[in-house]
Amino acid sequence: MLKGQLVSHKFSVGQIVDLVPRILRAAAPGQYEVRQLMPQSDRDAGDPSYRIKSIDEKHERVAFESDLTLSARSEFSA
Repeated sequence: MLKGQLVSHKFSVGQIVDLVPRILRAAAPGQYEVRQLMPQSDRDAGDPSYRIKSIDEKHERVAFESDLTLSARSEFSA
């Protein structure tokens, strides 16, 4: 696959996901909205990334798919 191409993503724009807590990551608890599917990265081609946004934070952040889970809220609203 060429650099910059989209990879197969598990989540869609607009879906609500939870960010898996990590010890060294300062992140707002709670749910995040998927804002953008990111193109393939040289860092980990097998782990797609997303631009996500919490309502409790002013900024967006980028997270790998392995750090996200489908939120219970998203399952009920689908």
